[in-house]
Amino acid sequence: MADYSKEDRRILEYLRDSVSRGESYFRAKNIAEQLGLSSKQVGARLPRLAEEADEVDIEKWGRARSTTWRVTPTG
Repeated sequence: MADYSKEDRRILEYLRDSVSRGESYFRAKNIAEQLGLSSKQVGARLPRLAEEADEVDIEKWGRARSTTWRVTPTG
């Protein structure tokens, strides 16, 4: 995780912890509210983290009013 910013690490930690509790679907707005970030900050990072993260698999899942991300444990 050396190449990740502080915010990236916080997002990944939140997703990893949430997935371990059984959650699978996330919106940037909800992640942002939990971490004290803006939804724009989270939304801008998720596509890059989806390609680079090893801890969890992040997949763009659906788009209604905002994008939903499906997150699953790696492996």
